[in-house]
Amino acid sequence: MHNKILRDFIKGCLVEDIGDGDHSSLACIPDGAEGRARLLVKEAGVLSGCHIAGEVFRIIDKNIEFEPFISDGSKISPGDIVFHVSGKVRSILKSERLVLNIMQRMSGIATSTNQYVVKLKGLKTKVLDTRKTTPGMRFLEKEAVRAGGGMNHRMGLYDMIMLKDNHIDYAGGIEDAILNTKEYLSGTNKNLKVEIEARNLNDVRKILETGGIDRIMLDNFNLNDTREAVKLIGERYETESSGGITLETIRAYAECGVDFISAGALTHHIKSLDMSLKAF
Repeated sequence: MHNKILRDFIKGCLVEDIGDGDHSSLACIPDGAEGRARLLVKEAGVLSGCHIAGEVFRIIDKNIEFEPFISDGSKISPGDIVFHVSGKVRSILKSERLVLNIMQRMSGIATSTNQYVVKLKGLKTKVLDTRKTTPGMRFLEKEAVRAGGGMNHRMGLYDMIMLKDNHIDYAGGIEDAILNTKEYLSGTNKNLKVEIEARNLNDVRKILETGGIDRIMLDNFNLNDTREAVKLIGERYETESSGGITLETIRAYAECGVDFISAGALTHHIKSLDMSLKAF
């Protein structure tokens, strides 16, 4: 993760939260008062965001001492203590909500992702996230997916070419979309992987006739058509299933032989994991 992106994100969050001062703490906590707090886990799951919490504390007060006990990606249970923090009480209180918001959301994503990963145990298929993320928090949410054992798809529009249904329709069809892409990559000297969406088996056949891509996304295919598509594609290109695949159906799709399954739910249908920061 780029340190500047993280620092800028944290500083922006603090401006949003603190404004012209944490008046609750200023009103009742003496300036020099020191204290300790610990992060208490209240729900089972997978931890993510602990090192981000340390950075939040450091940005607010470089003299704060942060002592982590559990690393990101670890399984956690109610009663676990993730870290201790000590220093100026006002600094701890300024940090509290931002630390919890980040860690609870990231740990919720890691926990959800891990449930999908466990369903695929013993199979070659990998779980991918999507661009369905919270604006401004994508880099954190995708890190949380990795903590849960999943893999990142592209980070944005800049690091991979993905020809979806609208691209294909606007370009004039599958063949034109692919040929235009090949020309663009050649003219710009860009080395980007190319994925293209197939809406049905006829699309798969047209893509195979045209070639020039790296991965075929089977969008909203049923299980029978997925099996047929995998058979048609063989080892020529990577395959990815996408569209409405749930925790209940993911293994059945993986058993069709696809290389990847992408699930937007990893980052946009999540429940934050319950934690609290307590003085002690």
